[in-house]
Amino acid sequence: METWIIQLKDPKALKLLLDLEELQLIRLVKKGIASEQKLSEKYRGKLSVEEGEEIQDYLRQSRSEWESRI
Repeated sequence: METWIIQLKDPKALKLLLDLEELQLIRLVKKGIASEQKLSEKYRGKLSVEEGEEIQDYLRQSRSEWESRI
């Protein structure tokens, strides 16, 4: 079995593909284009150090409150 990536140029093409899938001639798999950039690299530097520390403090406090309720 071969896998192909198809870029649709016309909405009518999707109808044709769905018909082929209904006839069980093909199987459609919706998949986004994967980015090769890591999320850590993508978002590095978006928050200031102070904002990051405030978020970490809030998370620590929330977790300790959660654990104290258990």
